[in-house]
Amino acid sequence: MDMPAKGGLGRAIKYLGHYKRLTALAYLFLFISTGAQLAVPQLVQNIIDAVTKGLIAKQLAQVPAAFLTTALQRLGWTPEQLVTYRDGGEKVLVSAILLIVAFAVMRGMFAFAQAYTSERVSQSIAFDYRNDLYAKIQRLSFSYHDRNQTGQLMIRATDDVEKVRLFIGQGLLLALQAFVLLTATLIILATTNLKLTLVVLPVLPVALLLFMVFGAISQPLFAEVQKRLSRLNTVLQENLAGIKVVKSFAREPDEERKFDAAATSLMAQSIKVSRVFSFLFPVVFLIANLGQAAVLYFGGKQIIDGTLSFGEWQKFSLYLVYVFFPIGQLGFIISQMSQASASAARIFEIFDAKNDVADKPGAIVLPHVQGHVTFEDVTFRYFESGEPVLSHVSFEAQPGETVALLGATGSGKTTIINLLPRFYDVNEGHVRIDGYDLRDVTLDSLRSQIGIVLQETNLFSGTIRENIAFGRPDATLAEVTAAAKAASAHDFIMSFPAGYESPVGERGTTLSGGQKQRIAIARALLLNPRLLILDDSTSSVDLQTEFQIQQALTGLMHGRTSFVIAQRITTVVNADQILVLEKGRIVARGKHEDLMENSPLYADIYHSQLVSDVALADEPPARLETATLNKETLR
Repeated sequence: MDMPAKGGLGRAIKYLGHYKRLTALAYLFLFISTGAQLAVPQLVQNIIDAVTKGLIAKQLAQVPAAFLTTALQRLGWTPEQLVTYRDGGEKVLVSAILLIVAFAVMRGMFAFAQAYTSERVSQSIAFDYRNDLYAKIQRLSFSYHDRNQTGQLMIRATDDVEKVRLFIGQGLLLALQAFVLLTATLIILATTNLKLTLVVLPVLPVALLLFMVFGAISQPLFAEVQKRLSRLNTVLQENLAGIKVVKSFAREPDEERKFDAAATSLMAQSIKVSRVFSFLFPVVFLIANLGQAAVLYFGGKQIIDGTLSFGEWQKFSLYLVYVFFPIGQLGFIISQMSQASASAARIFEIFDAKNDVADKPGAIVLPHVQGHVTFEDVTFRYFESGEPVLSHVSFEAQPGETVALLGATGSGKTTIINLLPRFYDVNEGHVRIDGYDLRDVTLDSLRSQIGIVLQETNLFSGTIRENIAFGRPDATLAEVTAAAKAASAHDFIMSFPAGYESPVGERGTTLSGGQKQRIAIARALLLNPRLLILDDSTSSVDLQTEFQIQQALTGLMHGRTSFVIAQRITTVVNADQILVLEKGRIVARGKHEDLMENSPLYADIYHSQLVSDVALADEPPARLETATLNKETLR
């Protein structure tokens, strides 16, 4: 993977700008619900003061008139206030309680609205992340996918996105709420009792320092958790993708041990994170309790000295909860922020990944091609520092020609056909179609005119018709059927009860190898391309099916420039041009007859790999079934 993205969490939060109205509403509701919460302690003070003063006023009613004036002076009351406190206490009490209920209802309503709105925003942002990630991954060049594992990309598009979503939907709001609550509470406390507020203040720098230290410690720990989760997911993904191979070789115990090792590694890192936070939470509460103990001591002294009333003390105590409550949430906020920061960095690594193959500025749309292909002194390596897999390769294919590529494994055959649709860019030289350098035209206009059947057949979940029409979703059933007939796929498709609407399992697991190959050929033929690439496209079919496909392909390749990787003589002998490759270089070229006379390497390939097929290729169709059975028996 690339280096971690800088400022990942800040960039992730900027996605809130996509939903400015909803975000503004969420924060407005947060401010209103917080304001309603802040009003309650003042109302509680009013209740306690009303009860206390009412009780004192009733006791004063029993004081002799001669001493009443002196008592009122000491309390600082007027006779009118005495009457009000004595007769109006219950009214004040009921009014305050009703206001508390009203504020509680208002807080509940706006808290619900805030929670719903923020969740909607976070889900919308997660939706954007996933779609943007998927679009980016789709557009990244093959070289990126060569360097990165599928399981890791899947985790980033799912679990990492969810971590960021949770922080934006919960952690960010909690952090803002804690800041607003703490700031407003300190202002109220300072106006209520400045001396007692100064006792609380030393707790805040300690809490801030704790926040910064644990944030710095926990973020790399969470990043490692996500890396190990990616490894676990990679093991699982590879195992499920290759489950037939695992079972065929009875490797279940070994695969279980591999998964157990990855799961153990993940668990160990998760426990390490839990150990850090199991220390954080007690420290946070210790700091809060020490601050509260200090306030209790100095507040109690003020009550004894008569400088603080019970109502003011109760209000101060309730507001004090609003100071220590955000500090108590500190651990949760740090946890979510650290996870989100680590995950955001991993997400933006993909967004920032350089695409090695992309449309250059000013790229033109490739016109309808005739099929004239030239390789001009092409050198290519998969990794910049690696050895070249093609060295100074040059050849020319005229429109309508069939070019066969032969050579041992690793000779560069597949690389040549990978360069034609520009899956990779050449390091040196030029690849041209009809005189256009592939780097000067748009990728979509290039690839839409090339039909490709790869050696590894990939089908998608859906129906057979959808798979054949993958490159042309608007194709009619008649067009799909014609392509299937041309690829000798129609008969077996119609043998299924649902015909072309028959479902195809994941990666085509409900079909045989030969059936998948024929559907892939039909998929390419439906595009009616001027350029056709067949990467050993008959390697997974029996001889009878191969004969049918070859008969169809002979007609279909007529008039199209075709590049064929094949190990069977039936395709090679009819090619207009045969390129023999060895270690990334063209060591011989020409037609079959010329190469048999002039190329010892081609003759060796012919005798060692292809001569056994000549007799079978010469057999009439009626005898191919027997030949097929004999070949299966030999296997």
